[in-house]
Amino acid sequence: MGSSRALVCSTAFVLVLLSSASQDEHNDGQRELTFDHDKTLQEMQRPDSFMYQRPLDLSEMLSPEEIQMMEQRPLDHEGNPMSPAKRRSNFRPRSFGALPAQQYPVQFPLARPSSDNLPAICLHGDQRPLYPGSYFPPSGFGQLRRKARAVNNAESWFRSCCQQKETSGEEVALCCATQAWELSVNSFCEEDQSVKDLLYECCYDRGSDRFNCFDSDAPNPSYGPTEELPVPPLPSTSTDSFSFDPNTCQGQRTVMTPYAVRESRRKKVKKPFTTQKVDISFPPGRPTADTIESLCNNQKLRPLYTVKCLPGSGFELLAHQAKSVNRIEKGFKQCCKKKQGALKCADQKWREELDKFCVGEKGGQVDFHCCSAAEGENDRYDCFQSTSPDPHYNMTTPTEELSLSKICDTHKIIKKKFPVGFPLKSFVSQCCPLPEQDKASCFVQTLRDKSEKLCSSKKASPPAVRRCCRTSSEESPQCISKILMDAVTKATNVLRQKKKKRCPLS
Repeated sequence: MGSSRALVCSTAFVLVLLSSASQDEHNDGQRELTFDHDKTLQEMQRPDSFMYQRPLDLSEMLSPEEIQMMEQRPLDHEGNPMSPAKRRSNFRPRSFGALPAQQYPVQFPLARPSSDNLPAICLHGDQRPLYPGSYFPPSGFGQLRRKARAVNNAESWFRSCCQQKETSGEEVALCCATQAWELSVNSFCEEDQSVKDLLYECCYDRGSDRFNCFDSDAPNPSYGPTEELPVPPLPSTSTDSFSFDPNTCQGQRTVMTPYAVRESRRKKVKKPFTTQKVDISFPPGRPTADTIESLCNNQKLRPLYTVKCLPGSGFELLAHQAKSVNRIEKGFKQCCKKKQGALKCADQKWREELDKFCVGEKGGQVDFHCCSAAEGENDRYDCFQSTSPDPHYNMTTPTEELSLSKICDTHKIIKKKFPVGFPLKSFVSQCCPLPEQDKASCFVQTLRDKSEKLCSSKKASPPAVRRCCRTSSEESPQCISKILMDAVTKATNVLRQKKKKRCPLS
């Protein structure tokens, strides 16, 4: 193969020499070769000489008219200008089939979040594609991988922002989603510029021009569902994690960049809100003739809320909801003391407090969807009733299955009010520090050890323990377990009756 290539090259060289000789009618012999030595040295010393790579300047090869024709954006089949992303995807050499990259499509870029598409961002988050590492072959497809990472990051950050929509309001959620999107865009461009590859066209722009370019290239600007089956979330692997600070939504908003995120992370040590979960039963259901009995009987089992645990800003709506629940429960307590007219009293208190909730503490209308549902006289109240997580007050009955692990919460009350005749220190010290999934087996083993120790001890024991020790070695642990569970049940009821206020954010 190598010899044939050399033969072809030498033949071509001989033909060139013969052609040159035939065209030179004046001199059939050898000629002296001359060149400008100084000019050649100057050319080699230039930074952009032929010794180095440099961007191609089309003006060196084409006329101004030809350049203008190339810069005109081509039209699609509908006659509309094609976006950069579509223009690039439609290009391919004639002699080749479909590009391998088209076998691994990525829906990129994502559109800028807005008040119009924010509901779809949150509603259809699990029906848009994500791209795990196994989606691509082991090597290659560098820019597609960077696009996929940008999409994965943005969708993951959107989920954390959507958790705040019902608690902090749509305005804060939109601010959060916009900052997450901007960070994903800037992170993609920063990574795209760090490698020797064809730079994505929008990354040449800066600031709002860059964001507008990405937004106009988005293939799914409405964030509609494109997947038939729910897409499971991917494990977080991003080095530029997103931590939203609601304070940035006040006044002038700061554009998030990877550098800004790293700097803010150095300054702030507080726990990111993305790990916090809202835990509040709002709004309460409307009192009816069918629910008034359970409403009054189970009032001590329904929680009240404290707002002292909430951050200083960003959770105003959640704090407003917590205060409304507390006022409604206080009114229910007064109404349930009446022997007659309890339902009328409770319903009036419920309507008054929810009307007050919609007005807000500063006089303006609260950003809660039921507050704007006022076309008919009872539309607002029907909306609150349908939105309530417990409209019939049947979720307040204690459904928690008690187990020995409740000793961790009740051992002090058991020791003080319901002593079992033996210390619980071994249960608390050995089992309570363990994770929840390991506590059950620990309590079973500790109970066996405690049962064997109690029954083999010569010290005096309470009558209930002595009766257990008279049974077989297999039955005695179950018998002592029943003694413990009776104490746990009584102590748990005491805890529920104390009705401590709990934080609506866990």
